[in-house]
Amino acid sequence: MSASESTALALVWFRNDLRLDDNAALQAALDNGYVPIPVYIHAPDEAGDWKPGAASDAWRHRSLMALDATLRKRGSHLRYFFGPSLATLQSLIATTGAEAVFWNRRYEPAYERRDANIKTTLRQQGVRVESFNAALLFEPWMVRTKQGQPFKVFTPFWKTLLAQWQLALCFDAPGRLPDSVEGPAGVPLDALHLAPDRDWDRAFWDEWTPGEQGAHATLETFVDGALRGYGEQRDRPDRVGTSRLSPHLHFGEIAPWRVISVLERERSAANGPDIDAFLRQLGWREFAHHLLHHFPETPDHNFDARFNDFAWTSVVATRMADWQHGRTGVPIIDAGMRELWATGWMHNRVRMIVASFLSKHMRYHWRHGARWFWDTLVDADLANNTLGWQWVAGTGADAAPYFRVFNPVLQAQRFDPEGHYIARWVPELASLPVPLRFAPWEDPKALQNVAPDYPLQPLVDIGAGRDAALSAYRKLRE
Repeated sequence: MSASESTALALVWFRNDLRLDDNAALQAALDNGYVPIPVYIHAPDEAGDWKPGAASDAWRHRSLMALDATLRKRGSHLRYFFGPSLATLQSLIATTGAEAVFWNRRYEPAYERRDANIKTTLRQQGVRVESFNAALLFEPWMVRTKQGQPFKVFTPFWKTLLAQWQLALCFDAPGRLPDSVEGPAGVPLDALHLAPDRDWDRAFWDEWTPGEQGAHATLETFVDGALRGYGEQRDRPDRVGTSRLSPHLHFGEIAPWRVISVLERERSAANGPDIDAFLRQLGWREFAHHLLHHFPETPDHNFDARFNDFAWTSVVATRMADWQHGRTGVPIIDAGMRELWATGWMHNRVRMIVASFLSKHMRYHWRHGARWFWDTLVDADLANNTLGWQWVAGTGADAAPYFRVFNPVLQAQRFDPEGHYIARWVPELASLPVPLRFAPWEDPKALQNVAPDYPLQPLVDIGAGRDAALSAYRKLRE
């Protein structure tokens, strides 16, 4: 019996799978003859210590709006509710008579524990419950070393993953969906208070279009543009050289295997190396989720326990604020932090530079930076955020050694050689000669003439900060 002929109902619980293409939970409900009732439950407290940040909430508001519009075009709609999730699902089962609940898995530790409890409880109550993978190429527990242990180094992880490579099949969204009026209608989307009261996010949406349609448009733009030369251009913040798919992947607006399928259709001798370079970046995303699953304490604790005794510097609120808001006096750092504040995103190379400056030159614990990124990035992803910060800080799995300290001036000269990125985001320095845009303190008079309000000296002397970090590291080793 098809879903259109069925009277049996199933809840389809949307979370970070805000799409209809390749949505295994929705398709399973239809394949099993149920009329799906799409629901979204707002329960931020269930995220534990990592409640979604403000930028993530702003994106989610628009993505949910887009999902509901897509459902309505197909004859269905999305119902919004406040948590707690288990009690809400139980109430909906009771009021709608739903016989089953389907969802796509999340992999953050707090959600894994919550979902396992919900699944067990509902099954004990006689409800059919099934969950699916809609976010990753491989489940985090599927890839193991020859000794059956989780990987801690990326390269052997990636080689093992490639040896097991088998993409999930893509399937398009159903053309029509049956609808049900059973049970409560839920609350208006605005009642979830995901969108900011003051529209500080207004400029974000000049850069981004949340939702499934926006994800596909971003992929198409990438294929037609930045994919050519991606292997070299992705490190250049002064150019459009990246895919910009990270928030769409995080919110599940597009499946990673669909991205790969599209790229593989475009593969040629000319772009093959660029596609391979991009696939490797997706591999790092898989590695991040692998680590988070097997080492769930790492969002808050050093992966390398030796750094528990490291001499981190006590945070001074004013200095932290200078880093957060792009007032360090180091142009490439300030450009990155201002880009983040203005757009909810920062180029990945610059993320590494600003993270190194905070965790090494300033010697602040990486957690302080991770928390700021968590609140301000539209693509804030617990697995990626944790891996990125611990990698740069030298405390994580397969991390850059602590003694590798990025020199922000040399990094800017290498990856923003004409200073265009700096000029865009720190416009008061745009009239300086290009060499001075990287280190304006080298000519205080010229700096004061063109930008009297810009710091005359860096927040931390580049050389002295590096020496202090290395000294602290030597003491730790001793």
